[in-house]
Amino acid sequence: MATAYHNLSEHDFKSVPDAEEMRFGIIVSEWNYNITGSLLRGALDTLKKYHVPDEHILVKTVPGSFELTFAANQMMESCDVDGIIILGCVVRGETPHFDYVCQGVTQGATQLNATADIPVIYGVLTTNTMEQAEERAGGRLGNKGDECAITAIKMVDFAWSLNK
Repeated sequence: MATAYHNLSEHDFKSVPDAEEMRFGIIVSEWNYNITGSLLRGALDTLKKYHVPDEHILVKTVPGSFELTFAANQMMESCDVDGIIILGCVVRGETPHFDYVCQGVTQGATQLNATADIPVIYGVLTTNTMEQAEERAGGRLGNKGDECAITAIKMVDFAWSLNK
C-alpha cells in the first residue's frame, strides 16, 4: 500500500515472475472514471511490462463499485482467466452510503477469494476526498492499478505453484 513514506508504484520487484502465459480479467467501475480509468491504465501498463499479451487481458466495465463482485463472480464462471483485478473508487460523502458500498464490495471480494480457485485482487480506492483518490491513481502516491497488477501476477504464480 502506498503511504506517505512509500510509493509502491516505484517498486523494483525482482521477484515478479514472467506473466506471458497468464490470463487476466480486469473489471472497472464507470463511477469516478477519472480515477478508475487511471487505475486501469496503470494495471494494463504493468501487465504488459511483465509480458502479458493483449489477447490475454479481458477488460469489462460495470456501473459502480458495488457491482464489481457480481461481475468478478460471473467472469470466473464464464471466462478463461487465471486472475481478476477489480478497480473502483468510492469517495466519502455526507451519507452512510460510502460505508455500505465499501463494506459490501470488500466482503464480496473476500468471499470470492475464500471460495474460488482464482485470485481476485482488490483495487478499490476508499478515500475521504477526491484529492486522496487522485494521489493514488497516478499522483504523488503512485498508481494502485500498477500495484494490483503486480499482486495479480504474484498471486497467479502462487496458485500455479501449488497445482504443479
